[in-house]
Amino acid sequence: MAYKIDKPKRSLGDQAYVAEAVKGLGLTISRFFKNTFSKEENKVIATVRYPDEVREYPERFRGVHRLTHRTDGSPRCVACLCCSTACPAQCIYIEPAEYEPGDARYGYERYPKVFVIDELRCIFCGYCVEACPCDAIRMDTGVHVPASTEREHFIFDKEVLMSIPGQDGTYVTENPRHEPGDPSHPGITREAGHH
Repeated sequence: MAYKIDKPKRSLGDQAYVAEAVKGLGLTISRFFKNTFSKEENKVIATVRYPDEVREYPERFRGVHRLTHRTDGSPRCVACLCCSTACPAQCIYIEPAEYEPGDARYGYERYPKVFVIDELRCIFCGYCVEACPCDAIRMDTGVHVPASTEREHFIFDKEVLMSIPGQDGTYVTENPRHEPGDPSHPGITREAGHH
């Protein structure tokens, strides 16, 4: 059984939205004259005069990704794959590799042989930064992804990611955990292979 729904009764003026359009134009015209003819301190300017003025980014702005370095220049990333697992866009690809025998990190830590981020697929959610236990990936560069007409310019490999500095200009980060090779490192001992 069908129900009959009554339409609200509206006048022709209500249906044409003339009154609302006039209100909007009145506000626009008043702002135009106020900004054009009033003194500088009385102006109500809601826009930034780009490129002469540049608006500051918010503190939590998520810019281009970067990989942080240890003090010896190696990547801080241990190829745990937490960032690629947390990424909803699946734009991070990592191939882990083992360190060579003789390296202080041999036997208990890996490094990323391949680390690639497809910036075209990235949604800049920041989940990769939150998931990283080693503070290896950050989005604190303060810059946008540069414009380009070539798709391959948006595929950032390990070398590109490690060459991007943070907003403060640094590449190295201090992680609160012990560095491998440090005698006070609480991890696996190299001799016994256990804790």
